Amino acid sequence: MKKVQEIMTQSPVTVTLQDNIYEIAVKMKEHDTGFIPVVESEGSDRLIGAVTDRDLVIRGYAEKHSGSTAVEKVMTKNLQTATADMSVDKAAELMAKQQVRRLPVTEGDRLIGVVSLGDMAVEHIFADNAGDALSDISEQHLQ
Repeated sequence: MKKVQEIMTQSPVTVTLQDNIYEIAVKMKEHDTGFIPVVESEGSDRLIGAVTDRDLVIRGYAEKHSGSTAVEKVMTKNLQTATADMSVDKAAELMAKQQVRRLPVTEGDRLIGVVSLGDMAVEHIFADNAGDALSDISEQHLQ
């Protein structure tokens, strides 16, 4: 059975509380991602939250916040996380249950990677699980 550590993105791009929502948007564009973990400080890997492209739109710009708005205004705290030794099946179940497309991977409170439904879909063996998780997530957003 495959483990999360075998398919996760290692050393993901991160931001800190010193960044603003414009800087996050630029990093998302530069790194072609819609999910950026927030760590305690530059050089730290202590996970304290995350920002998605949806967070930027819904909590940021749609609320008329300027680009200089602090990360803390739009980030999600108290994230559900995966561990490196968690099975990919278990991570897919967790994503479906939590209605998320990405999970930070941690050791304690230390960020070591990110696993996404896309990572799972690349592994053809888990395409059904990733598809089921995505279907569950999509159905919840339509209700």
